[in-house]
Amino acid sequence: MAKKKKIKSPSSIALNKQARRNYEFIDTLEAGLVLVGTEVKSLRKAQVSFNDGYINFKDNEAWLVGIHIAPYDHAGYTQHEPDRPRKLLLHAAEIERLKAKTEQKGLTVIPVRLYFSKGKIKLEIALARGRNVHNRKDELKNRDIARDTARQMVDY
Repeated sequence: MAKKKKIKSPSSIALNKQARRNYEFIDTLEAGLVLVGTEVKSLRKAQVSFNDGYINFKDNEAWLVGIHIAPYDHAGYTQHEPDRPRKLLLHAAEIERLKAKTEQKGLTVIPVRLYFSKGKIKLEIALARGRNVHNRKDELKNRDIARDTARQMVDY
């Protein structure tokens, strides 16, 4: 009898924690990244910062801008530039669709998380709309109310 192969879930490298707090996600996509060797080694050590990352569209290509991948310690003279724009690997139709939607008022494309999938580094991106302070406060209030009612229903 043959053994069943275990399907591993993608292991996460880094997560943009501010994204879900500051944005309302409309759609999410998986994109590949064009990286150099020292960037991959640095990402394996999870040395990445999503501080002000966003996706820019230029010449029918998508570029990841504002992500800081720290230099690899043991690279020698072949070091990468930490803050360089990185090309995203997406289909042309996906790029056109995202570009058209970002031209609408208030929509942007942001990086959500980096992870390994089948030995490749993937980036989850999201088409999102920015939230203001009042929306965030209302969401927190509604979440607290839902949690309290769930507790009361268990006790009842």
